[in-house]
Amino acid sequence: MTDVHISLPPALRRALDLLADPPADPDVTKGYLDLLGPGSDGPDAVAKNTGPIQAAWASPIGSMLYDNAQALSRRLVGAWQTPIEWLNIPPGGVALDVGSGPGNVTASLARAAGPDGLALGVDISEPMLARAVRNEAGPQVGFIRADAQRLPLRDDTVDAVVSTAVLQLIPNPAAALAEMARVLRPGGRLAIMVPTVGRAARIWQKLPNVGAHVFDDDEIGDILERNGFVSVRVKNHGTLQWVRGKKG
Repeated sequence: MTDVHISLPPALRRALDLLADPPADPDVTKGYLDLLGPGSDGPDAVAKNTGPIQAAWASPIGSMLYDNAQALSRRLVGAWQTPIEWLNIPPGGVALDVGSGPGNVTASLARAAGPDGLALGVDISEPMLARAVRNEAGPQVGFIRADAQRLPLRDDTVDAVVSTAVLQLIPNPAAALAEMARVLRPGGRLAIMVPTVGRAARIWQKLPNVGAHVFDDDEIGDILERNGFVSVRVKNHGTLQWVRGKKG
């Protein structure tokens, strides 16, 4: 084991071994592994969401409000509950939370994976990641600053993937879903939650873009099936939609 590995927190030490292109000098000065850094706007950079909704959530005040609103929603609205048992994370398994925000879902994935498991949260927002590190980081919970459209993990490295209320803010949702499929092991399970307007989605899609995608009822499910998922199930709960699938 190198000195670099020894100096990392336990969860990020394990995460480094799962990366497709691990950095020689990992930046963990803020408590998370920063794989973007100041030079993330080069010619090979993926598209970024610059809309007002994303800007609001990515701000320090927005991250605090999002954290509190999410926590309240999970207590009061059953549809917000992450289907932890259905994900069937094996003891000692690896789970990935894409768009992890304040990190509470990431921590719940770690508890499901047990004391030998690992849960990694990926987010692009530095204020969100700072809040997640402060509240949820631990021996089995680590956070990575990376883009969901280009996940840094190797193929077939995680047992379960969750993404809660973030896919609509990603400029290319299909690319993010393809990346989630790539890093998920065969037989692994994925659960996605997004806001929905149901059959009115096509009308909303014609309105000016404010930085949030509006999904048709079957849009996410169709993308998952094209990426090799089976037993895909789509269920609407009022203004929320859950999509689940198993990688074939």
